[in-house]
Amino acid sequence: MADGDALAGFERFDFDDGRWTREVYKIGAGPAVIVIHEVPGLHPGVLAFARDLAASGLTAYCPSLFGTPAKPVTRGYAIGEILKNICVRREFSVWKDGRSSPIVDWLRALARKAHEDCGGRGVGAVGMCFTGGFALAMMTEPAVVAPVLSQPSLPLNGKGLDCSASELACAKRRFKDEDLSLLALRFSSDKLVPNARIERLKAAFGDKVEVVELADEDAAPGVPMAPHSVLTLHLHRSVPDSGSMRARDKVIAFFKDRVGA
Repeated sequence: MADGDALAGFERFDFDDGRWTREVYKIGAGPAVIVIHEVPGLHPGVLAFARDLAASGLTAYCPSLFGTPAKPVTRGYAIGEILKNICVRREFSVWKDGRSSPIVDWLRALARKAHEDCGGRGVGAVGMCFTGGFALAMMTEPAVVAPVLSQPSLPLNGKGLDCSASELACAKRRFKDEDLSLLALRFSSDKLVPNARIERLKAAFGDKVEVVELADEDAAPGVPMAPHSVLTLHLHRSVPDSGSMRARDKVIAFFKDRVGA
């Protein structure tokens, strides 16, 4: 699909939680999954993953938190958005662990709306890279029942988790009481997702977290950056049995099972 057609078939609406208003692009039918895009924005690779969810019987809600929807990824575009998020935008906490970004409140409100609109047993959520940990922090919203952390890369100056102690405790309690769990994905060589962060997840959640580790050869070739974006830029779509495609299929199956698709 050409980049100019990346938003074809999506329904656009504005969602206001009383503090912030953001665009949301929606596609599919069935229980909902919140797809939280990576840097630099809601690029064609993220939208293609949303289409995969829709094709499997789910409704993908794709908020646009920064960047330009459907704009292709370039190095300059990515660097510009990173600098804005670090230096200008107050909705994101990027340096310090032990706390989540303020925009997570807006995402929780969107999850409530999505559950009301789409039904099912609950809502799935996947964060990617810069937003990778947001899905875990969203677990304080009862509607969220299936969190996926794809290459979680915050905080930038630490190896911890970008959620607060109370959010972490809530997730642990819900995982036990409601028999929930989470998925975490990364390329093993990815320096943006250090081993210590993965070990923190394992220590916190034990057998309630499944970590999917991918080798560099599982990544799509020809991408001008080291293997990083599991479900988008480095998803090796031309080889259906590639490690990254198997990881994508595991994520979709996880969502379908947990939200009742």
